[in-house]
Amino acid sequence: MSKPVKFAPVRFTGTDAYITTRDLEIAVNAAMTLERPLLVKGEPGTGKTVLAREVAQALKMPLIEWHVKSTTKAAQGLYEYDAVARLRDGQLGEVRVHDIANYIVRGKLWEAFTADRQVVLLIDEIDKADIEFPNDLLQELDRMEFFVYETKETVKAKFRPLVIITSNNEKELPDAFLRRCFFHFIRFPDRATMERIVAAHYPAIKHDLVREALNLFFDIREVPGLKKKPATSELLDWLKLLMVDDIAPEILKSNDPKMVVPPLYGALLKNEQDVHLFERVAFLARRGQ
Repeated sequence: MSKPVKFAPVRFTGTDAYITTRDLEIAVNAAMTLERPLLVKGEPGTGKTVLAREVAQALKMPLIEWHVKSTTKAAQGLYEYDAVARLRDGQLGEVRVHDIANYIVRGKLWEAFTADRQVVLLIDEIDKADIEFPNDLLQELDRMEFFVYETKETVKAKFRPLVIITSNNEKELPDAFLRRCFFHFIRFPDRATMERIVAAHYPAIKHDLVREALNLFFDIREVPGLKKKPATSELLDWLKLLMVDDIAPEILKSNDPKMVVPPLYGALLKNEQDVHLFERVAFLARRGQ
C-alpha cells in the first residue's frame, strides 16, 4: 500500500505580520516532525485561526479551510452523496445519472488528500460540533485515507497535509482524539509581546498612544467579573479607530468624571453588562483617588 509522500523537514519561525513565541514555533515544528495534527487552544481572539494562514504563507503551502459549525458532521469533510440531485436527473432522463461519481461532492479532507502538493488543512473550532465529531475523524487522520462506498474507491493522501485544529474549549474533546494530536495552548500575550504585535500591524503608530492604550487595555482585562475580556483582535480594532479619529494619548488617562469609559469602547467591550461593570469599577476607583 502506497504511503503519503514525506518531505525534508522545514521550520516555521513566524512571519512579519504574525508575532510568535518560541513555544508556538516549537509546537508547529514538533507537529510536522511527528506527522500529527496540531491542536491549538486559547482565548478567542488570540490568533488560533490566523496561525494556520500564517503557517501556510511562511511554508509556501496552499491552505484549505474547514470551518466547523454546530450542524457539521465529520463525513462532510470526506464527501457527500447528493441523492436528491441524482433522483431529479433520473426523472429528467439525464445521461449523467448512470455514473454515480457525478453526485459525489468532495469535502475538505478529500481536497487535501488529492492536492498536487502538500497543503495546510485547517479544521477550525472543532469543539462546536457534536462530541462524536473528533472521534469520527480518527481513522482518516491516522491512515491518511478513506473509503467511498458509493464508488467503491479508496482515496489516499498523495502528500501528508499539515493539519491544524483549533478549539475554544466549548466542549471537552475525547481522550482518543487528544492522544493523536500535538497540543499547544496559546497564552495571552504579555505586554512586551503585545507591543511587538501592535508594531507589526501599525508600524507608524505613536508610541505615547500605544503606551496609554495598553495601560487601559490591560486594566480592563483585570476587571473581575467581565463576561468577555477584550483580546488581541479587539485591541487592534480599537487602536485603528483611535488613530483614525486622532485621539490624543492624554484622553486615555483623563481623570474627567465624564470620561468613565474609554473613547470608542465598543471595540473593546462587547455587551452591556461589561460596560456597566467597567463604569462602576472606574467610578469607584476615581472616587478613591
